[in-house]
Amino acid sequence: MSTRRAIIFANGQLHLSTGAAIQPAPGDLLIAADGGARHCLALGLAPHLVIGDFDSLEPQQLQVLQAAGAELIRHPQHKDETDLELALSEALRRGAGQVLIYGALGARWDMTLANLFLMAHPAYRALDIRLIDGLQEICLLQPGQQHHFYGQPRDTLSLLPLCGPARGITTFGLEYPLNDGTLEFGSPRGVSNVFLEEHASLTLQEGLLVCILIHSPTHPSKESNCK
Repeated sequence: MSTRRAIIFANGQLHLSTGAAIQPAPGDLLIAADGGARHCLALGLAPHLVIGDFDSLEPQQLQVLQAAGAELIRHPQHKDETDLELALSEALRRGAGQVLIYGALGARWDMTLANLFLMAHPAYRALDIRLIDGLQEICLLQPGQQHHFYGQPRDTLSLLPLCGPARGITTFGLEYPLNDGTLEFGSPRGVSNVFLEEHASLTLQEGLLVCILIHSPTHPSKESNCK
């Protein structure tokens, strides 16, 4: 997997944890998915590229972005892909292996669910995708790997099966352990588990798990706590 990281700003609501700042590292690819460019402008960040149909941006904003060096990739309004999907495809095409997405959740439940389900799209299986929303981080866990999570005691870790049951789950460092257990699709059994220490991990033999890591407000999260 490529070690290059992309940071994508979507057009949903942007929540940042108290005192947190988004500081791209050298070599990061900064992408704005259409109206996500407004978040970049508000944070004083200059995206490397802006992609979408630009229905959420004013001509003056596009001029400011272009003057700041952003590459503008315009798509027609009548298209099959969402702007975030276009941004993910572009991140993959440009060699990203890890993608952090901000502003992917919000008031529109249709777009929120679509953005969550994008993590399971076969086209992006090679990408390590994290959706970050304030103190919460969402990622998709694939079978056949050991997954690691970092936080503080009493932070919350929830596991929700996607597209069917998840089997062969064994957890370490959580208050409610699973040992070769199964979580059924639609069941809330995996919600609100708790860190016992600063590190937890799990293995998964079959299925897909949506993982939601929620940090305590007294311990603001760092970028990319799921590995």
